Amino acid sequence: MSTETTASVSTHILDTSIGRPAEGVALSLSARSGSGAEWVALGGSATDADGRCKDLPALPEGTTHVRLDFETEAYFDKKQAEAQQDAPRVRDSGAFFPEVAITFAVVPGEHYHVPLLLNPFGYSVYRGS
Repeated sequence: MSTETTASVSTHILDTSIGRPAEGVALSLSARSGSGAEWVALGGSATDADGRCKDLPALPEGTTHVRLDFETEAYFDKKQAEAQQDAPRVRDSGAFFPEVAITFAVVPGEHYHVPLLLNPFGYSVYRGS
C-alpha cells in the first residue's frame, strides 16, 4: 500500500501463448534511491494461480526506481516438459528470454501495477491500473 512518503507495486503475468495467467513464475523486487544508488533487494515471491503476486514487500521511503526480475526460463521449461509428455519435442529451449527485468521510476504516494504479457519468444509490459 502506498503512503504519502512511499510508492507501492503490484504485478501479474499473462502467458499470451495459452491465454492464461502464468502460475509459479518466481520474481524478485529491488529498489534504489536515485539513479546512481545501489540496488537493494527487498524480497521475492512467485505468481499464484491467477498470475499475481499478492505478497510483494513494501518499498522503503525514498525509493525512486524499482526493478522486477522475473525468472521465466523455469516456467517455460516446466510448460514444455508438461507438453512433451504427449507430444514430440518441438524446440530445444523453453524460452528465448530466460529472465525479464523491468526497471521503472516511481514517486511517493503512487501505486504502480506492472503487468507482464509473456510468451516463449517475446514479452510486453505496461503501467496498468
